[in-house]
Amino acid sequence: MNAPLYNKEILRLAASVPHQQRLDAPMASVEKRSPICGSRVTVDVEVDGDGRVSAIGMLVRACALGQASASLMGAHALGKTPDALAKARDQLTDWLAGERAEPPEWPGLEIFTPALPHRARHPSIRLGFEAIAEAAGQAAAKVDG
Repeated sequence: MNAPLYNKEILRLAASVPHQQRLDAPMASVEKRSPICGSRVTVDVEVDGDGRVSAIGMLVRACALGQASASLMGAHALGKTPDALAKARDQLTDWLAGERAEPPEWPGLEIFTPALPHRARHPSIRLGFEAIAEAAGQAAAKVDG
């Protein structure tokens, strides 16, 4: 029997998204939207002098899968470099597309295994990771520039 797409852990994560306060003056802010379902995640970031994420603010208006993914992203993104965030985004994208057998190295993403055959759900699962990778890259460029 297949695991349910929306299980208790997905729903728990969806209800506990961290950093749900937008930053007052972020170094970068990126909004990503799923064209399929309209889910939307906006991520604000600040980075330190080394380009590591030092503060996150989010506005998450997404389905339970998008909320759960943003929750996992937000729980582990502080202190990460733009390269590490881009790697997580790319691993998630590859895994969902079936181009990677193992779940991404990011903690907890294996919870989305039941979503693998549901391609229409993949864009909302990727939103938070796409937004933070882009925002961190933009913010780090300001530090380097």
